[in-house]
Amino acid sequence: MKFDRLLIVDDEEGIRNLLLEFLTSCGYKCTTAPSAEKAIKILKSENDYSLVLTDIKMPTKSGLELLKEIKKDYPEIEVIMISALRDIDLAIEAMNNGAFNYITKPFKLQEVLITVEQALERRRLVLENKRYQENLEELVRQKTIDLEEALRELRTTYNSTLEAFIIALDARDTETQTHSQVVTQFTLTLANAIGIKNREEIENIKKGALLHDIGKIGIPDSILKKPGKLSPEEWQIVKQHPLIGYKMISRIKFLKEPAQIVLHHHEHYDGNGYPARLKGNSIPLGARIFAVADAMEALISDRPYRKALSIKEAKKEIIRYSGSQFDPEVVDAFLSIPLENWLKIKEKVEKEFEAKHIF
Repeated sequence: MKFDRLLIVDDEEGIRNLLLEFLTSCGYKCTTAPSAEKAIKILKSENDYSLVLTDIKMPTKSGLELLKEIKKDYPEIEVIMISALRDIDLAIEAMNNGAFNYITKPFKLQEVLITVEQALERRRLVLENKRYQENLEELVRQKTIDLEEALRELRTTYNSTLEAFIIALDARDTETQTHSQVVTQFTLTLANAIGIKNREEIENIKKGALLHDIGKIGIPDSILKKPGKLSPEEWQIVKQHPLIGYKMISRIKFLKEPAQIVLHHHEHYDGNGYPARLKGNSIPLGARIFAVADAMEALISDRPYRKALSIKEAKKEIIRYSGSQFDPEVVDAFLSIPLENWLKIKEKVEKEFEAKHIF
């Protein structure tokens, strides 16, 4: 038992009835229409037809016009044209407009059946391919969602691992476990004050600030934790940490830009910094922003070699080195931020750290 519905369209009743009787006997459920207009009405009311057989030349509206409407409104319906031998050119035009094939009058019924079966087989394959594509698109969509979720989890795991590593490094260096977190928030606050809005640029600055001292992993504890003044030889060793950090992370694709901050975070605006003695705007903007943020955090924090300064004293020091150590425009942005905000940021980060590390 076949389930495909066929619509036979011809203004000649004899042909309609001949095809109706034959194709019905072959197991198809068939309906007939005497005109293109009637065929359109049938298709609108019963949109479950698989194939239309239509004569080309009919009064008022031709089979070619009917074909164009079907392909426009019902593209999944196959169409077979019925033409007289003198209408071959029209039949070819019909095929160019989406008809599956054409049969010529007078036709042999067995040839009609073969053409119908071929058209329906193509329709079946087209629909199967369409379903496959839809299923494939859904599969790709779901896999994309799964991948994005996995990347989010990986990013979260990466960030957590990175922060834990930086906390351990901070403790090894300065005996404070929030240095990098605080200076990162200071840096982001300054970046916002300067007007940086690009999310990717902000993320790169954030990573660069967080990782700025990663190169100190290569500096001996005897130097990092020395309470007194460093010797010239020890100072030269410490000054290697930007380059060590850069070499550690610059080959990681998503850390390529942050690595520039790691490399140049000790450059001075007047060119007297290290390691490359860059000057002015040749220093990456993220590194210039970080330099002020880092100095502010260092000035208001206890260190093994000195006690913290007051917030007002720290401000004076920042102003004092504007144009020499620091970019004046960054200093101006720093001065636009109320002093108490820096203390609030520092206190907030430290409280969050304590809350996370209560055992």
